Amino acid sequence: MKTSSGFYRSRIAGSGSYLPEKVLTNKDLEKLVDTNDEWIRERTGIAQRHIAAEGEYTSDLGLKASQIALEQAGMQASEIEAILFATVSPDQVMPNTACEMQRKIGAPKCMALDISAACSGFVYGMSIADQFIKTGQYNNVLVVGAEVLHPYVDYTARDTCILFGDAAGAVVLKRAEDEEDSEIYSSHLAADGEISDLFVLPAGGSKLPFSQKVLDERAQFVMMKGREIFKHAVRTMSQACDLALKTNDMQPEDVSWIIPHQANVRIIEAVAKHFGVSMDKVVVEIEDMGNTSAATVPVALDKAIKDGRIQRGQNIILTAFGAGITSGSLIMRY
Repeated sequence: MKTSSGFYRSRIAGSGSYLPEKVLTNKDLEKLVDTNDEWIRERTGIAQRHIAAEGEYTSDLGLKASQIALEQAGMQASEIEAILFATVSPDQVMPNTACEMQRKIGAPKCMALDISAACSGFVYGMSIADQFIKTGQYNNVLVVGAEVLHPYVDYTARDTCILFGDAAGAVVLKRAEDEEDSEIYSSHLAADGEISDLFVLPAGGSKLPFSQKVLDERAQFVMMKGREIFKHAVRTMSQACDLALKTNDMQPEDVSWIIPHQANVRIIEAVAKHFGVSMDKVVVEIEDMGNTSAATVPVALDKAIKDGRIQRGQNIILTAFGAGITSGSLIMRY
């Protein structure tokens, strides 16, 4: 059904998530670096993170989450017209991971595209998928956020090794029927390349190809400026949420749930405080999975749908911040 503005509406028809079986706890990290469970919990809210098995790749995680989403939607993979795969840890440089998963899931000849927007990738992907559906180009789009980050983590560096894990989340976004009142009201995406040095993975691209020097300098691992990231994450996600409300002439009390990027519980609490909502309206799943970059928002969304917190007809805001520096929000009626 088209809206009064002449566009079709988008609806989440199914969601899914997958966390690998292997778990790396804070106690495990105590054996690797000078840290302890209490210190990690207090500063990040993380108790454990999941680690993909050997031979388990980003496309495999995305596949498992997508199969669950398709089952919930009551759809076959062959009905998917486009796959948007958000990741910064692709199976390889080329072909893209979306094509790898397309082959594995059995969705022949559909569009398949990777989105590299770090932790904001899923929000970017949802926005792009919504435009495809609104304009009538596609009816059914699979949006995936998946990461296998542990190979890029330096487990001798205390500031980063405590944060990251592996996971995948996915949704099937489809054109809403007349009787279905779901809708993505608006999305708001941004980037600030002037501060792109706050969070980097230096090696592996044309700027710094892999070499012995890269390995000697440990440039194959993620590097971050934690204090600066904290400040900008709170500011940009808060601004993105404010813009979503202003655009739709809504107030915080009109929103049932906020689903922020799960990077650090202190960041999440600061965004909620700025937004003027209590933490009981914020979906927080970081304790069990840590920071899984593009996967955090779809995993948290799926968990809240599956356990009944999120119900049809509720207004939901997704918001994220990531390397780039990218940021964004999306507000919808689920």
